Order: sequence, then structure tokens, then C-alpha cells
Amino acid sequence: MAEKSPPVAERPRTGSDFAELGRRINDAGLMQRRPAYYVIRFAAMAAVFVGTWAAFVLIGDTWLQMFTAAFLALVSTQVAFLGHDLAHRQVIRSRTTSERLGWYTGNLANGMGYGWWNDKHNRHHANPNHEDLDPDVMGGNLFVWSKRQARFAQGIDRFFGKYQAQLFFPILTLEGLNLNWSGIKSVLKPGLKNRGWEALFLGIHWAAYLSALFLVLSPGKAIVFLLVHKAVWGVYMGSVFAPNHKGMPTLVGETELDFLRKQVLTSRNVKGGWFTNFALGGLNYQIEHHLFPAMPSVNLSKAQPIVEEFCKEKEIPYHATGLIQSWREVLIELHAHGEPLRNPQPAGAH
Repeated sequence: MAEKSPPVAERPRTGSDFAELGRRINDAGLMQRRPAYYVIRFAAMAAVFVGTWAAFVLIGDTWLQMFTAAFLALVSTQVAFLGHDLAHRQVIRSRTTSERLGWYTGNLANGMGYGWWNDKHNRHHANPNHEDLDPDVMGGNLFVWSKRQARFAQGIDRFFGKYQAQLFFPILTLEGLNLNWSGIKSVLKPGLKNRGWEALFLGIHWAAYLSALFLVLSPGKAIVFLLVHKAVWGVYMGSVFAPNHKGMPTLVGETELDFLRKQVLTSRNVKGGWFTNFALGGLNYQIEHHLFPAMPSVNLSKAQPIVEEFCKEKEIPYHATGLIQSWREVLIELHAHGEPLRNPQPAGAH
């Protein structure tokens, strides 16, 4: 029997529930593309991105540039959100065009391998919070996402697992560098689609990025700038993506959950106003996004009440909370999952 942590109720496969919800969403016109919105958003972010680097050059060699580094991290995250929307073809229907634009938002702008990330993200969407199939919650990545994983943790994972609630946000300061290194690794080995183009755009990014830093700043300031930029970027990205699924039910083995329930039960929405929507790139409507990944992110807020009401009709638990509470829930669950490592049972104990 499949184990879940924590357990979620299983329902027979029907297929009709999601089809019914899909009709309501289509009738509301929420799957239609929003070209004008994305033209404005891309143009605005391009202007801010270029303007930030222009300000960096004008400010010159001063420790005040650390504020520029922090601001650039915020811009980097907003650019990454655009890459996310491209990957789901929310912006343009063409897979090829979306992919090529993704090289600009990912590889060129952020030094983040678009192809590697897109493959990982697609696997996550197909099986969210599945401990065997979702790369975001598989074992061997410092953290344990369930007590089951804690029982099998080895090496350094055992240490981090014990104190993972306390270490979670500090570790996120390294997430930006981890994303960059993962992109580099993806082009160093065969198998990646469009490997040559990905490597070219990554190479241009790092040549331009490091040249700018070391030409404008003294070596010491340049290194600190890089560390501040990547640390703030990692914390921002992690703070946006962690509440989406961390601390929600995880799945293992075979499951009888249909698509609708699998996506809703493993996802968490973050409530808030326009600022929350902007700061989180629309990903605070994670339930709606997982159900309709091709829906333009600007439409997710309009889909939210439709989906929530439908889940109420079908008696499907629909979880939404505030941003601070979402972080609290993540940390509480992480602490609980690490309990078997902090207090291991003696051999033979029941």
C-alpha cells in the first residue's frame, strides 16, 4: 500500500471532475493569451534590468554597491518569473519560440540553465510532492521532506535533517549559486537539448557579469557584490517557491488520486493583495497554476474563486493562508519531519 506523509484521503479516478472545472475556466475566458500584458511586462523588466546595470556603472567603486546587488537580486527573480511563464507557454504558444526566449531570461540574464530547469520543473508538475518522482522532494538534497525520508537519510543529510527548520532560510542564501552551478553542470555533459546554445548563452552571461564586476569594483568589493547578489536572489526565490508545496502532503508509490486531487491536495495558496501577487510572480495562486499551468499568470487571481468554489462543491480540501503563516507552516513541518533523526529509536523499539 502506498505510504503518504502526512496521509491524504484517496478518491477513485473519475476524470469528469477536472473536465467540469475546465469548462468553467474556459467559459470565463481565462485560458486566452494576454499578449499586451506580457509585452508591457517584458518591456518594463528589460528597462529595469538594463537600468540597474547602468546605475551600477555610474555609481562606481563604492561599498554602496551592495544595495545595488540586493536590488539586482530582486530584479533577477522577477526576470526568472518571466522565464517560468515562458516555460509553461503562457506567453507564446510556440514551444520553440518560448524556449529561445527562455535562453535570454534564464541563461543570459541570470546564468541559470533554462533547459535543465525546465526539465526538472516539468517533472515536478507531473508528480508534485511525490517522493520518488518529484525532483524537488526527492531524498539526498540536505533536507528530509517526510519522516519516511528521515528514516533513510544518510551522511550529511542526517545532520541537516536534524536541524532543517533552523537551517532552512540560511541554506537558501546558497540557492542562487546552486541554480547557477546546476546550469553549468547541465551543459558540461551530453544529453541536454540545444546544449550548444545553452552553453553559449551561459558563457556570455558569466563573461559579461564577471567583467562588469571586476572592471567597476575592486576585487574585494566585486566578490562581496557577487555573494550578496546571489544570496538575496536565493532567499527570494526560495521564499517564493517553498510555500507552494513544502509542508503539504507527500506521496510515495502508486496513488489512486486523480489529476485534480493530486494537484490540489499537494499545493498551498498564499493569500494577499496586488503586492503579494507581484512579489510572488502570481505563483501564490499555486493551486490554480498547477491545475492550469498554461494559464497566463495575470489570470490566476480570477480563476482562484472559481477553483475554490468547485473544490468546496466536491469536498476537496483547499488550503490557502497568508505569506508569513505559509513560511511558519513550512518550518513546523520541517521540524516535525526531522524528529526521527533527533530522537532515533533504539533497534527493535516499536
